[in-house]
Amino acid sequence: MSDDPSGPARPGERDREANRLGRRFQRYVQVGAGVGGVAARAAGARLFGLDKADERTARELKAALGGLKGPIMKVAQMIATIPEAVPAEFAAELSTLQSAAPPMGWPFVKRRMRAELGAGWEGLFGSFEREAAAAASLGQVHRATSREGQKLAVKLQYPDMQSAVDADLKQLGLIFSIHRRMDRAVDTREIYREIGERLREELDYLREAAHMRLYTDIFSGDPRISVPQVTEDLTTQRLLTMSWLDGDPLLSFREHPLEARNRIAEAMFAAWWMPFSRYGVIHGDPHLGNYSVRKGDAEDTWGINLLDYGCIRVFPSAFVAGVVELYRALETDDRDRAAAAYENWGFRNLSVELIEVLNVWARFIYAPMLDNRVRSVADGISPGEYGRKEAFGVHKRLRELGPVTPPREFVFMDRAAIGLGSVFLHLGAELNFHALFNETIEAFDATELDKRQKAALKKAGVPLAA
Repeated sequence: MSDDPSGPARPGERDREANRLGRRFQRYVQVGAGVGGVAARAAGARLFGLDKADERTARELKAALGGLKGPIMKVAQMIATIPEAVPAEFAAELSTLQSAAPPMGWPFVKRRMRAELGAGWEGLFGSFEREAAAAASLGQVHRATSREGQKLAVKLQYPDMQSAVDADLKQLGLIFSIHRRMDRAVDTREIYREIGERLREELDYLREAAHMRLYTDIFSGDPRISVPQVTEDLTTQRLLTMSWLDGDPLLSFREHPLEARNRIAEAMFAAWWMPFSRYGVIHGDPHLGNYSVRKGDAEDTWGINLLDYGCIRVFPSAFVAGVVELYRALETDDRDRAAAAYENWGFRNLSVELIEVLNVWARFIYAPMLDNRVRSVADGISPGEYGRKEAFGVHKRLRELGPVTPPREFVFMDRAAIGLGSVFLHLGAELNFHALFNETIEAFDATELDKRQKAALKKAGVPLAA
């Protein structure tokens, strides 16, 4: 990856970092050599009936990706947490990949900051730490302070990320196209489109800033959930400056008393389900590093910090209504009502057998909310295995009945639901999920949600979907 970013376009200039052909070609070569070879071998193995090659192929794909960084690693981790995307063997291997890139050095930081804020950028801060506090697949974060002494987090995007994203998505398209020929259980075209759209959105830090304003508005009356505040005059499309939120890693609370762990889990439940049920939005990246825990204002209370807003999914009100409707159908064991919910979402050619298969997965996702008692989210299951057995069984059955094309909205809905359940398992939380869920959907009205959503998106400056 280059250490020499060009800055964003000035008025009247072409954006020199926007999807450069040379950078794309370099990335094609870098990624395609390993990934393309694995894909071709996998296709050949399946062509000759060697289905047992799946586990070996999954290991080979992991090895091919293991030396790469940037968007392709983020995509690999992403599809590992989307139950419909790949077979269980691939999900198990890809979920162990690490997406964090080595941090870029001070020469890069100076050039990026100068390109985004001008030659006198250091004078805009009280202090700015040279070493990155955190590094991820698309950028890195530095600690800083404002001139008034406020603690800040400054997120810098790595150079040439748009070219890298587009090149890596082309390779993902190749993998998915070969996978469709090998395994007809799930048509992955909508999954591919959804991943591409969300990943490209993550490159736009001005959009992420708007997402943060949206969540600030949503949780303005809830002291359990804190959202970083954007420093608008120090934020650009590739630079995001926000308040630094102090907190401890979520996993450091696994040995705390059950009452404390339950309070943290309740806050996590509210942070995910309340925006969805009232505004039709979710925080779509379940990575544990995107949350931290802080001591609440009152004695024996705990709160959470939501730290990353690149992957926010906005849903139409009709989709949210379908989620509520399917819950009611499962609650009353009404197959016709469930079928109507699936059809409203866009599932086609639904047979009785296919509805039953879809209901297997739906009952798994809804199981804690259908059970009116204090319980864990899934007894006897490790966080890393949560949902994998059920996804494997559903995928195996769909091989016989498919192909099925999941509506694109399900990609991040399922991914985030699995991630949230894993958090509850990490914490060992025991809650009445039925009561919590029914509180969020009480008096649900799709028309009112639509009005509320449009007003909130407009106020925050989040672009409306076309």
